[in-house]
Amino acid sequence: MTGSTPYGSPADRYGGDVLAGDWRRGRRPVSAPRPAEVGLVVEEVETGWCGAVVRTEKAGGVHVVVLEDRHRRTRTFPLGPGFLVDGTPVVLTAPAAAAPPAPARRTASGSVAVRGARARVARGSRILVEGKHDAELVEKVWGDDLRLEGVVVEMLDGVDDLEGAIRDFAPDSGRRLGILVDHLVPGTKEWRVVEQARNLRPYAGHTLVLGHPYVDVWQSVRPERLGLREWPVIPKGTPWKAGICAHLGWPHETVADTARAWRRILATVRTYADLEPALLASVEELIDFVTAPEH
Repeated sequence: MTGSTPYGSPADRYGGDVLAGDWRRGRRPVSAPRPAEVGLVVEEVETGWCGAVVRTEKAGGVHVVVLEDRHRRTRTFPLGPGFLVDGTPVVLTAPAAAAPPAPARRTASGSVAVRGARARVARGSRILVEGKHDAELVEKVWGDDLRLEGVVVEMLDGVDDLEGAIRDFAPDSGRRLGILVDHLVPGTKEWRVVEQARNLRPYAGHTLVLGHPYVDVWQSVRPERLGLREWPVIPKGTPWKAGICAHLGWPHETVADTARAWRRILATVRTYADLEPALLASVEELIDFVTAPEH
């Protein structure tokens, strides 16, 4: 025909061959995967059933979705293709399993750690302990809790003048004093000193003196942490710490040797579970006492 041009040329009014390619494809929307989350409203194509997703489950080895219509009737359909969401075809899939909640982080004392918390300004109340090793052990296990509560731990350097220490501090209803004493066993010198100090007026109601039965705070660490079945009995006349070091095969001739031994023992303590219950109970009670609401 005169004036005709090949298909696809600029003069072609209809473009290329309209029958070229697969004319059956390209006009139907493609179904996209969609998690069957609870509350999602979908329509099942074959039955026209429309409802909200109630749940997904496995029935007879097949994953199914349960839909509830506006009359609160439910029907179950296999997960997969054949559904519409807002008129758009989807392939319903099982929703991703919810991740388990992260376990609460805990402090070494076993309490739940408060994320982002800042140390509280120190309150007037105090806890006194007998020496440096006691203070370091309390700090390692209860330090996070004490900072959050604003409680300061100070060294007492022995209990020979316990009454004088209480008088110097002068506790009252808004400024309580807790004291932790080593080797608090009936009949000992420490027991007699503490019994007298507990009745010191006018401070008795604002002071709490507790202790543990161990010769030294070293002994409040569970012996298993050091590979022992129990702490050894040290003969009278032998300095207790030196005897412990000798039993463990550690140097013990100097003060520096003893300090290194304590650092090794302290390093084995990870949490409250590495300490003996008698110490735990006393320290926890002292913390409760000095942080109780002020009157």
